[in-house]
Amino acid sequence: MPYITNKNSAEPTDIFYEDYGSGQPVILIHGWPLSHKAWEGQRWAIVEAGYRCIAYDRRGFGQSSAPWSSYDYSTLASDLRELIVQLDLKDCIICGFSMGGGEVVRYFTDHGDDRIAKAALISSIIPLVAQKDDNPDGVPQDDLNGIIDALQKDRVG
Repeated sequence: MPYITNKNSAEPTDIFYEDYGSGQPVILIHGWPLSHKAWEGQRWAIVEAGYRCIAYDRRGFGQSSAPWSSYDYSTLASDLRELIVQLDLKDCIICGFSMGGGEVVRYFTDHGDDRIAKAALISSIIPLVAQKDDNPDGVPQDDLNGIIDALQKDRVG
């Protein structure tokens, strides 16, 4: 099974990916709490249209490593960067669904548009999900804290 390793994060993390077809690369980034399998319905259409299709499991999901920490958007975007660099991809189209869209946005913030031709945000949660003065439709902080507490209490490991 193919993996790349991001050694640039606090904990080196193995990222599982599947790679099909040839042509301009399309990288598919799933949302929470999914895996690369969320894209099974799209990958063959992408390949049949003449593109190379790469779907990966974000850290902590599917077949990728699940380190205890380092789930901030910059680290997640670093995983995407390492995938692009280690596979020597150029002229990429990156597509982020839900939380995966937040990684796409952070990728541009942290790494610029080097090697990227296009980006698509699909039902995306951009990095700011919390309710703030400039994001009044966001999730109230008390609700987010409740989610965080529940996830920490029910963490497998």
